[in-house]
Amino acid sequence: MAPRYVGLAAAIALAASVATAALAQDAERKGIPAPPGHVFNTIISGYQFRSKETRALQDDDLENPGFLAVERAADAWKKAEGSEGKSCMSCHGQAETSMKGVGATMPKWDDKLKKPVNLEQRINICRVEHMKAEPWKFKSRELTDMTTFVKYQSHGMPVAVKTDGPMSPWFERGKQTYYTRYGQLDLACASCHERNNGKFMRADFLSQGQTNGFPTYRLRDQRVVPLHERFEGCMFDVRAEPFKPLSDDFLALELYVAWRGIGLPVETPSVRN
Repeated sequence: MAPRYVGLAAAIALAASVATAALAQDAERKGIPAPPGHVFNTIISGYQFRSKETRALQDDDLENPGFLAVERAADAWKKAEGSEGKSCMSCHGQAETSMKGVGATMPKWDDKLKKPVNLEQRINICRVEHMKAEPWKFKSRELTDMTTFVKYQSHGMPVAVKTDGPMSPWFERGKQTYYTRYGQLDLACASCHERNNGKFMRADFLSQGQTNGFPTYRLRDQRVVPLHERFEGCMFDVRAEPFKPLSDDFLALELYVAWRGIGLPVETPSVRN
């Protein structure tokens, strides 16, 4: 056989091997059945798309670096701040009881504001209105730690956001954002996480883009990253001007993406690439 045909045969064999490996990986990924009308037949956490080493790191509570944020916030929970001299514990008692299930249902409708609020916003509302303390800045270690701590109290519970009633137009707004192409690369969220999950794009192995693990410890950043920062990063990646964190645009997107992972167990603090 001529050398170039040998090379072609080897390339075909390699491609077949890679395809077989990918199919085997797909078969190994565990998910949950999607409800009627969902975009997926099976909803799969980003955990299933990561390496065995990364999954093992997440599963080990002693080694998972995200638990440093949980521990810091557990101390902050008891610390009195602001002119009212109150701590989170002053109103809410033990977080293990009072915060159980809270993170799994966020974003949630706020009757006073007439709009949804997410966990970061709810924490700052409590600080300003009840503690008379300064709000924490987005991406500050304090706010990210406390968001992680509160979300952790729902660990293992299913994502259960509401999308009906007054949340309905926000859901539709988030859906529109999800399918809109942005930036110089002309890509939508769906381009990667719906049409191409389970494939490589450059060096990144694409997942369904589920948010049940956020805030998440990102190995490349060596810190816990909040969800809206990841949204920002995705928009930067497609060379688009991102929406502002905690803006209505990102809140609507957060709601819609949470619905796409409805029923998945909360994994916070998860570990991702």
